[in-house]
Amino acid sequence: MKELLSGNAAIARGAYEAGVTVGAGYPGTPSTEILENFAKYPDIYAQWSPNEKVALEVGAGASIAGARVLVTMKHVGVNVAADPLFTLAYTGVNGGLLLVSADDPGMHSSQNEQDNRFYALMNKIPCLEPADSQEAKDMVGLGLDISEQFDTPVMLRLTTRVSHSQSFVELKEPGPRTLRPYSKDPLKYVMVPAHGRLRRVFLEERTARLKEYSENCPVNFIEWGDRSLGVITSGISYHYVKEVLPRASVLKLGLTNPLPEKLIRAFAAGVAQILVIEELEPFLELQIRALGIAAKGKELLPSYGELSPALMADRLSKAGFPVAREYLAAAAAGQEAAGEPLPGRPPVMCAGCPHRGVFYTLKKLKLIVSGDIGCYTLGSLSPLSAMDTCICMGASIGAALGMEKANPELARRTVAVIGDSTFLHSGVTGLMDVVYNGGTSTVLILDNRTTAMTGHQENPATGTTLLGKPAPEVDLAAVARAVGVNRVRTVDPMNLAELERAVKEEVAAPEPSVIIVRRPCMLLKKNTAAQPVAVDKETCVNCGMCLQLGCPAISRREGKAHITAIQCNGCGLCIQVCKKGALTKRGDENA
Repeated sequence: MKELLSGNAAIARGAYEAGVTVGAGYPGTPSTEILENFAKYPDIYAQWSPNEKVALEVGAGASIAGARVLVTMKHVGVNVAADPLFTLAYTGVNGGLLLVSADDPGMHSSQNEQDNRFYALMNKIPCLEPADSQEAKDMVGLGLDISEQFDTPVMLRLTTRVSHSQSFVELKEPGPRTLRPYSKDPLKYVMVPAHGRLRRVFLEERTARLKEYSENCPVNFIEWGDRSLGVITSGISYHYVKEVLPRASVLKLGLTNPLPEKLIRAFAAGVAQILVIEELEPFLELQIRALGIAAKGKELLPSYGELSPALMADRLSKAGFPVAREYLAAAAAGQEAAGEPLPGRPPVMCAGCPHRGVFYTLKKLKLIVSGDIGCYTLGSLSPLSAMDTCICMGASIGAALGMEKANPELARRTVAVIGDSTFLHSGVTGLMDVVYNGGTSTVLILDNRTTAMTGHQENPATGTTLLGKPAPEVDLAAVARAVGVNRVRTVDPMNLAELERAVKEEVAAPEPSVIIVRRPCMLLKKNTAAQPVAVDKETCVNCGMCLQLGCPAISRREGKAHITAIQCNGCGLCIQVCKKGALTKRGDENA
């Protein structure tokens, strides 16, 4: 039976079919839906961990206990999980362990662009790269087999296009969920230096065996065509090559670490010239050139951004590849037939978002805002324009402390903002650092009762697990007090006067303080009974104060404020900022 699946859903299916017992991860686009889909299958265990490091450590323990394991995260999550990952390359596994790294070329939803194939190279672990949903599913089982055969964690490297695109997948019956026997083995699993030196030798021996395996691995194969051009490619780029250069000979690499040197040399010897096509960094190209093989690659195609058939055709056509011109002509004809492109839709906080009042208030108070990763990062955009920095998960608190230590005059002008899930991910240690090192930072924990940016996942503060079971809720106020913060208070972000008063008082205090800004995400707990706001056209003076909220339900029409009732959910922020009383909750007659 075949089913249309996204790459993420296909990986979940592949894990179910391959006998995976335990799945762990932290939500992050483009990887989130893998565990969400996996959690729907029977007879498995799946969990959201507080962060990626913990997820991989849970996976390591489950593997050592004998289970087959799936650990999922986006590309920057591997940075967080790098500590256990490097050591797991030494210890190896018991049950197969597959680490999914979902990279994000083009930065559709990420703060940076990185090529995590280099993590596989540094760790000396196998890396598999699927090109579509069918390969994504199949490579889960292959990766787990490689993991157990060679006693190694295996990376399955996706990109956004593979994660979210759909293609037909052949479904099979699930295999048995059995545990491999556990046996005490401190020389293998206790990584003190003496044991680590022994495992380092094992690592090199395993790498040599993996290189031999790569030569005949079924996901590395040649498709002979016109031998005037040979293309070496991997991942989604393979399909772009087949579309833009349909007659070229192709070496398709599904196992990209370690590379099959003999197969690459044989392919290169059979074609007149080599072109390496890959997204992001010249991972394949550098190694192929190191073999002494002349190849073109990144001098023709960019090492940043997402590839596409149109981009590839344009660049290769300009470089003199006639096979690409045919695609370019067809693409131009299609574009002409399509007419004018649709207007862009800039990202914006939803109507009724509890974060909107926070950033309106912080901007009004002219504070420096050290920001973090989440929906609230949109507070940096116009018209709110209230965020000064955003570095990585959990960085807001440490950065605020650094500003204060570098320039004490900034201490009473700076706040850190961080979401509830992000605070538990990596913000607690930053808050601990503020207290321990004598900082006076004011931290706003924006508690919207979910991990909203990635699609409303549970976290340890929501009271529910990934499997839908009730769980104890982390008390954020108690955590703040436990690390030594004496000034802790909770406010409602929809009460602007209360919020402004709290921020003023805590910023002025010469000691650390935490303000828990609590209101459920409107998409999670939407009050459908709330009446939309209406505009009194006679009272409105077109001052534009309501527009400064950046609410998508508010616009200006015929020189007056206008509320689109179908978008408004009656949160009332605009009523509070209107100085003339022109906005009231009077029903939806203004729609």
